[in-house]
Amino acid sequence: MPDYGRDLLFGAFITPAAAPPQHAVGLAVAAEAAGLDLAAFQDHPYQPRFLDTWTLLSYVAARTTRLKLVTDVLNLPLRQPAVVARSAASLDLLSGGRLELGLGAGAFWEAIEAAGGKKLSPADAVTALEEAIRIIRGIWDVSTKAPLRVDGRIHRVDGAKRGPAPAHDVGIWLGAYKPRMLRVTGEVADGWIGSLGYLRAGMQELAELNARIDDGAASAGRDPSDVRRLLNIRPSSDTPGWTERLAELALDYGISGFILASDDAGELARFGHETAPAVREAVAAARSGRN
Repeated sequence: MPDYGRDLLFGAFITPAAAPPQHAVGLAVAAEAAGLDLAAFQDHPYQPRFLDTWTLLSYVAARTTRLKLVTDVLNLPLRQPAVVARSAASLDLLSGGRLELGLGAGAFWEAIEAAGGKKLSPADAVTALEEAIRIIRGIWDVSTKAPLRVDGRIHRVDGAKRGPAPAHDVGIWLGAYKPRMLRVTGEVADGWIGSLGYLRAGMQELAELNARIDDGAASAGRDPSDVRRLLNIRPSSDTPGWTERLAELALDYGISGFILASDDAGELARFGHETAPAVREAVAAARSGRN
């Protein structure tokens, strides 16, 4: 697989635990102090053990100055797309352009139904995601005064007012593993965000996922490098070997974002102060040698 040449991002995937309520916020502050680029939070609105993700992101934004804020990934079946668009734009404006919007088509459907959502078939869930992206980007597009109309099968808006526009070009990163979702990622998304632990076939599966995203991008007339590839990863005690593995993922599999799943401030500090610089140095040296 190619190296897409993207700058490398390193971040923290922090559990949005409700007890103690300030713990996740403190870890995000620690991630920023460690020099990490982003803090990412999962979104399960039906989970009583978790804080609401939007509320948590807003609080973290107020406690940090540089850290990017990422939904990893937002549960669309329980969040209306036009409201998501305005929530995202509002947080991006208030944080000075620090939001990236990870979206998911949905999982844990029984819990979603129990919380008032509608269970969708796998095909309809992808259709709903595509329609939601059109609505979100349409709300953000204030270059036209015409009201937004999207006549979708799952999501519709009929004359919605546009705005506000976010402070920067917010990336839409999709959590995707199935063929159609991967193709949609290549066609319309700004990034793919997955978890290394979900790839049961390892690097071969990652190569296949990348190829499907690339095919989707090509079919839409896009450059595959337009789609950033990010991975949620687990800590490793073998720092030298881990550095080499992450560099390999960047150089041979196109991964340009590494998000450490850890609720340990010490692990986040080592990741930011030691691992991230070492991986950046290794990747830069390899890229320089190719030129």
